[in-house]
Amino acid sequence: MDNFNNHLHGVKLVDILEALVEHYSWEQLAIKININCFKKKPSIKSSLKFLRKTQWARDKVEKLYLELDTIKK
Repeated sequence: MDNFNNHLHGVKLVDILEALVEHYSWEQLAIKININCFKKKPSIKSSLKFLRKTQWARDKVEKLYLELDTIKK
């Protein structure tokens, strides 16, 4: 994908996750994206591990982040 079209270019997954948790909280994030790493004893470390190996979940997290970024502008 062309970097000019990729709005996530240069954005680290940890930064995306921290921004979402800060904005929504773990509880609300688990409602928006129904995955266990957000529901059961959530942590940045365990969530990053899961998201790095599970593309469909990472896609949902990145999509929500882009929506949040749009709202903040």
